[in-house]
Amino acid sequence: MQFSPTNGDFTFVSSTDAEELSGTIDAPDITLNMGPDSTRDTYPTTFLKQRGYGWLLEVEEEDSEDTKPLLEELDIDLKDIYYKIRCVLMPMPSLGFNRQVVRDNPDFWGPLAVVLLFSMISIYGQFRVVSWIITIWIFGSLTIFLLARVLGGEVSYGQVLGVIGYSLLPLIVIAPLLLVIGGFEVVSTLIKVPPPL
Repeated sequence: MQFSPTNGDFTFVSSTDAEELSGTIDAPDITLNMGPDSTRDTYPTTFLKQRGYGWLLEVEEEDSEDTKPLLEELDIDLKDIYYKIRCVLMPMPSLGFNRQVVRDNPDFWGPLAVVLLFSMISIYGQFRVVSWIITIWIFGSLTIFLLARVLGGEVSYGQVLGVIGYSLLPLIVIAPLLLVIGGFEVVSTLIKVPPPL
């Protein structure tokens, strides 16, 4: 049984009627236009250039000098953050820790990590509350910044964010202790009471 060709190039034959199928396909020579030295643009390239979207086809050459590690690109100094955490947890100048480093050299990522850790400890997996804790940190710092500026203080917003963020570190240290010692009323009360200045 023979079907009529739809394109004029092919003849369809039923496999039950044909005993042996054979044939050849003649294809014209195809040249691919690939490479930067091509003189003729393809249709999509020409289409985009005519419509003013040729900038989509531009490729920037990356300079190895411009590529930086991610931590350097985001201005994250892990050694500096570690030093500040040690200064906050052990504020003793006799050990060689500068207590003023948090205020004098503010950063964002250390306090953000501290606030996120505090929120994870304090909520036990209720992730929708994390946004509230971060919001309170940011807007509380803004309020203190505005009050300090109104009262004539020379303080930047980054300094306030850093000091308030790092000030949560003692709470992060005390929270696991209170879980362990929570049954002993006298000891837990002594831990909760801040030392006199």
